[in-house]
Amino acid sequence: MRDDSGIWSDIPAGHDSPLNFAVTSRDRLVVQMVDGAVRKGRAMLAYQSVVPAGDPARPAFYEGLIRVMDDTGRIIPAQDFISEIEATETGRLIDCIALEQGLRAMHEYPDLRLAINMSARSIGYGRWNDILHQGLQGDPTAGERLILEITENSAILVPELVVSFMSGLQRQGISFALDDFGSGYTSFRYLKQFYFDILKVDGQFIRGVAHDPDNQILTAALLSIAQQFDMVCVAENVETAEDAAYLADMGMDCLQGYYFGAPTIRPPWDENAWNSVTA
Repeated sequence: MRDDSGIWSDIPAGHDSPLNFAVTSRDRLVVQMVDGAVRKGRAMLAYQSVVPAGDPARPAFYEGLIRVMDDTGRIIPAQDFISEIEATETGRLIDCIALEQGLRAMHEYPDLRLAINMSARSIGYGRWNDILHQGLQGDPTAGERLILEITENSAILVPELVVSFMSGLQRQGISFALDDFGSGYTSFRYLKQFYFDILKVDGQFIRGVAHDPDNQILTAALLSIAQQFDMVCVAENVETAEDAAYLADMGMDCLQGYYFGAPTIRPPWDENAWNSVTA
């Protein structure tokens, strides 16, 4: 097409710069890749432990993190695609797969306590709700072992709906975690209304905290918020022994990160699964 200067351009109408066109094209390819993985059954959970700060040898619970496999066999973490699919039908299907696989793992391992991520957009999604209700009906202990994680940015999209949703499921024993706290713009008015059970401090405040005075102040402030509202506080992205020791000393309840183990698609609590892989 011809622009205002009379010069021909390959950029389609509606894209005001090459950068915008590149970003839009990339987003479209990401959505197509994830959609293809979902249709081909190439979505799975990777598990990472969340450990008590004072006794990291025994996990408090695990988080199931969604992964997809592309056509080359690479396993792609959620952080590489979740923002592009968040508001799409594919995003809802990803939430369904994560919940279905998580509940199945909990059914197979009755001692397992597991956190599963979800978007607030899935609250009214029929298939997701059917999976949840069937899982709870099929296992009377599932409710008290299930933790649903909602990101800060997702929660504030429809706060009144989230509050009602949480209240109903908490009566069935389900716990809720506010994920990536500090990364968004949660109103403290909403924080008082939500009644989350767990607050997870965003990793940007945790990395290098042992030697970063700014992160020390910010992490202490976020920890005090969790304590004020009687929430278990989890530090995300703990990557060094020094950071782990500092966080334990300051009173953090639980720690999660590569220092304690990378996410793995092989259930880390199942020694038989590991033996069958390594044999």
